Amino acid sequence: MTRAWSTVATDEERYRPLYARVLGLRFVNPGGVLCFLFFEGAMALAVLLALAELVSWWAVLVLPVAVAAMVKLNDVVAEMVVRTAALVPEQERDRFRRQMEPVVGRARVPASARALPGGTAQSVRSLPGGATTDSRGVRYHHPQRATFDRPGGR
Repeated sequence: MTRAWSTVATDEERYRPLYARVLGLRFVNPGGVLCFLFFEGAMALAVLLALAELVSWWAVLVLPVAVAAMVKLNDVVAEMVVRTAALVPEQERDRFRRQMEPVVGRARVPASARALPGGTAQSVRSLPGGATTDSRGVRYHHPQRATFDRPGGR
């Protein structure tokens, strides 16, 4: 019996490790080695801890069950994430992708910041209204003047 949100096809279900089938994992798909580490590794760790008398022998039963509970909880959280993501409309996903793209541009640097090694600035021309341009013709507002680089603004 496969659920609608299952990511594992019915044909592949019988080839999954017993650990994943017993837990009924649908979104987390651990391989054979990982399932071995989850179950037999947890049991071996619990036996070693019990032999070292760091924990009681109940840990041999409790630790593999605790690991299985965490794996199942991870599967449930993954299911909630997939369902929530499926509810977001495609338009919102595209808008989010556009917002997350890096923006590459050039910052305008005033001529006073580009001083030559001798301490003199590059040639700067004044325009009416207090706005200035550098040698490339880039307009910017001078920080010590009270006017802005807007048409008709003072």
